[in-house]
Amino acid sequence: QVQLVESGGGLVQAGGSLRLSCAASGRTFSRYAMGWFRQAPGKEREFVAAISRSGGNTYYADSAKGRFTISRDNAKNTVDLQMNSLKPEDTALYYCAADFFNTALSSRAIEYDYWGQGTQVTVSS
Repeated sequence: QVQLVESGGGLVQAGGSLRLSCAASGRTFSRYAMGWFRQAPGKEREFVAAISRSGGNTYYADSAKGRFTISRDNAKNTVDLQMNSLKPEDTALYYCAADFFNTALSSRAIEYDYWGQGTQVTVSS
């Protein structure tokens, strides 16, 4: 079992930046690949980015490439999502998630075993 708590969301103007953080507790953090997903009102949850257990590999949705950066600190049990050049369409509830079983990074929410409660990001135009 692992518990995930997101923080860092807020209201920002278009073109601005936010840094989301996810703190993990419970089982050994470095055994999990980690991902960030988001869900806007009336839309399905969508993949944003993922990072491997060691942090050596990353994977981004096309919408995030070049603007967002995922990173992790296994010593601190945290995974971050640096979001730059934010757009109004980035407005959503952002979730971090942990994948214990897969060795390859996944964009599929069903592959992730544990989820946080989410942090709201709102980008004004």
